[in-house]
Amino acid sequence: MELNRLREPLDINEIDFRIQSINKGMYATILAYKDARVDINRLNNVCSPLGWKREHTRDNRNCIVSIWDSKNNHWVSKEDTGTESMAEKQKGLASDSFKRACFNWGIGIELYDYPIISVKLNINEVTEYQGKFKASFNLKLKEWVWISEFTDGKITALACKDNLGKVRFNWGKFKKR
Repeated sequence: MELNRLREPLDINEIDFRIQSINKGMYATILAYKDARVDINRLNNVCSPLGWKREHTRDNRNCIVSIWDSKNNHWVSKEDTGTESMAEKQKGLASDSFKRACFNWGIGIELYDYPIISVKLNINEVTEYQGKFKASFNLKLKEWVWISEFTDGKITALACKDNLGKVRFNWGKFKKR
């Protein structure tokens, strides 16, 4: 088992993007994140389904992800704490603590190096409610196409086109275009 494969950058198709906030100038801050299925798939692919385990403690606040070390015949563990989600408290807490424990193994760690993604939204992509700006149904962020490039595990370029094919974000310099 090659544990360094856990730290390989995630494929851009494994990463989700969501709006964190929209300011009065109609600029959206977009976050890149992974969901728990990405971690499960990476652990299964690198360690095999029987070569790792997940345990939750403290009412799901903490998650311990352990990998079997067959050379030394014991489990090696990494642990982290999560935070509750707005929607489903316990499920969100368990998922967040699991994802954070997987960051400790290096899965998706490159997400911390992503640039700040700030995108000017079109007028029809934003609604205002009680003085706060929110994404409208016209903002089809899930349909945007993202591309990334890495050198030695570090992100060097990131860009996206919206659902109409217009470039909405471009950071860094691509070598492989």
